[in-house]
Amino acid sequence: MGKRVIIGIKESEEELNKLYRVSRKYKVKKRIKSLQLTKNNQFDTRVELAKHLGVDAKTLYAWMRIYQEQGIEALLKSTSGGRHRKVVPNKLKDLLDQKLKDSTNPLKGYTDAVLWVKKELNLDINYQTLRSFMITNFGCKLKQPRKSHYKKDEVAFETFKKTSSIT
Repeated sequence: MGKRVIIGIKESEEELNKLYRVSRKYKVKKRIKSLQLTKNNQFDTRVELAKHLGVDAKTLYAWMRIYQEQGIEALLKSTSGGRHRKVVPNKLKDLLDQKLKDSTNPLKGYTDAVLWVKKELNLDINYQTLRSFMITNFGCKLKQPRKSHYKKDEVAFETFKKTSSIT
């Protein structure tokens, strides 16, 4: 059995209940719940409390350390994820928008788009990055028509279309 560690929680039960009701994020609610259960001494060890909350024991230890060192404000601040940087600048977004609307000189595929970006803005953007950016922002699906057989007779095809019973 783990050693029982007593943590002094400064906030009252009413204050913790109010914070729990007001918070919208699931992570923050779990953190407040851990404080509530610790204050009420419902579990003998933090390992049991972590199992009850559905988090790892190290996560619970980290929460309690943050609470002891920095207080409730730091514990309620959700700091997940990193700092996302923009890979595709706004200038490129505007140029891509114009290029995709240009029917006289269209892009023939995502590889063509990567080469076009390299030529126009001298930016080296990954194929998958540009592809996902174009799909999410413009909803584009760059398609190429099927290749036609080299022996296909265009005149015979047009005659067939004119004489078919389905119009």
